[in-house]
Amino acid sequence: VSWSRDGDYLASCSRDKSVWVWEVMGEDFECASVLQVHTQDVKKVVWHPTDPLLFSASYDDSVKVYKEFGDDWECAESLTGHSSTVWGLSFNKSGDKFVSCSDDRTLRVWCRDENKATKYTCKSTVCGFHSRPIYDVSWGRHGYIATAAGDNAIRVFEQQGSSLLLSHLQSDAHSGDVNCVSWKGNLLASASDDETVRIWTLET
Repeated sequence: VSWSRDGDYLASCSRDKSVWVWEVMGEDFECASVLQVHTQDVKKVVWHPTDPLLFSASYDDSVKVYKEFGDDWECAESLTGHSSTVWGLSFNKSGDKFVSCSDDRTLRVWCRDENKATKYTCKSTVCGFHSRPIYDVSWGRHGYIATAAGDNAIRVFEQQGSSLLLSHLQSDAHSGDVNCVSWKGNLLASASDDETVRIWTLET
């Protein structure tokens, strides 16, 4: 699930291949749209940090971009490039870029088209750093990107131009797959199949 920036909408996704957009009506929620664009399970939904755009990641190897049209929501773009399940995505602070992570063990950095708000183009593919699927990614407001992977490790990257450089590797961060990472300032939280949540401090 994911809240829109203004709090007016809540998005949810499911293994039934659908994305639901819920409108907040006081203390109630009204279904504004049911989007059935993906052909496989939908793993994550994320709202754009500044604009009323919704993004979803799926088993069908794609990222979809949704925009409100009149009284309904529609798919405005389909972003492809990964060769396996897209597990997650995360935006930079301004929203002009996002990074996606995949079962294909790569990260992709997408940049916004200046002439079309819903269109993003892959500018960089980061590969060779992960030996197992990448289950989650978090782009902190300080610019560092953290990944959670099936090799029990956490990696932190920093952006240089359109490329990502590995700045830190925490091997055996957990004793099982790392499924989730999330930044809050210089603190990074991670969750794992080993049934623990750990808090890490970024030292630059």
